Amino acid sequence: MNRPIPPIDGQVSPRYAGLTTFARLPRITDAPRHDVAIVGVPFDAGVTFRPGARFGPGSIREASRLLRPYNPALDVAPFESVQVVDAGDLDCNPFNITTALGEIEAGISALAEGGKPVVVLGGDHTIALASLRALYREHGPMALVHFDAHLDTWGPYFDTPITHGTPFRVAIEEGLLLKEHSAHVGIRGSLYSADDLRDDEELGFTIVQAGEFHTTPFLEIIERIRTRVGDAPLYISIDIDVLDPAHAPGTGTPEAGGLTSRELLELLRGLRDTNLVGADVVEVSPAYDHASITAVAAAHCAYDLVSIMSGRLAKSTEDLVSVRSDRLSKSAETL
Repeated sequence: MNRPIPPIDGQVSPRYAGLTTFARLPRITDAPRHDVAIVGVPFDAGVTFRPGARFGPGSIREASRLLRPYNPALDVAPFESVQVVDAGDLDCNPFNITTALGEIEAGISALAEGGKPVVVLGGDHTIALASLRALYREHGPMALVHFDAHLDTWGPYFDTPITHGTPFRVAIEEGLLLKEHSAHVGIRGSLYSADDLRDDEELGFTIVQAGEFHTTPFLEIIERIRTRVGDAPLYISIDIDVLDPAHAPGTGTPEAGGLTSRELLELLRGLRDTNLVGADVVEVSPAYDHASITAVAAAHCAYDLVSIMSGRLAKSTEDLVSVRSDRLSKSAETL
């Protein structure tokens, strides 16, 4: 098998030069195959407050130019033995949510065929529903770890059944998620009523409130999430507003009292040994960003997600080679 095509070397070509792909990875059209795909979904017709997340994928890619090929926090070189590609942006209808979701689902399904992991760059949180529908075809019902200030299990908004506030209610109703293996992390802020929490619990979610990070040991929170997920195929959904506005001002529905970027990255790294099959990073709205603070945080989240996926695939390949070598050795001994 040919070695993967690596990102453009920042010591050969300056990081500010050339095409803007995620982490300067090859485009999907430039690689003979792919093991992990990163794809943009520039869609924000489902937002209920500040628009602009349609420009998120480009902003995240631009901020990812500084990423390097070795991830010391996870001790992984994610592009060394696994072919990671930037699949560009999916074309989706900017005026019709139902039509757009079908187009997004089809695009992600093509990239995920055969169980290949996909990281989706949003776009608003509506797109998570299309991503879950696509990956359900490959993996069946999944566990969900949802990083967000908001539950996103509300009902219809202005008689519109699917918006960025509804994806996980609909996902539960469609059987895409494992009820008792899914969690919201970083929840905070005002609600319409206490019924929002009761409804969410009835849907099968558990909640890690943002305030718990001040009262509960960090490793205990990670272990709680890992226990909840178990061995199920896992989808991670990151609404960048899980971060405090000090760390992510460039988003559509900011809430005070959120996580720091360091806390979010360490939470992701604590999930490195899970069966991660897909993920998204959404709600980056660059018009409200300052000095690319939000885009940089989102790019690093996507980088860690890719690192976890690539590390797991590389380990699976090593284990397979080891098993084959053992079998060959035993066969030789019997000759």
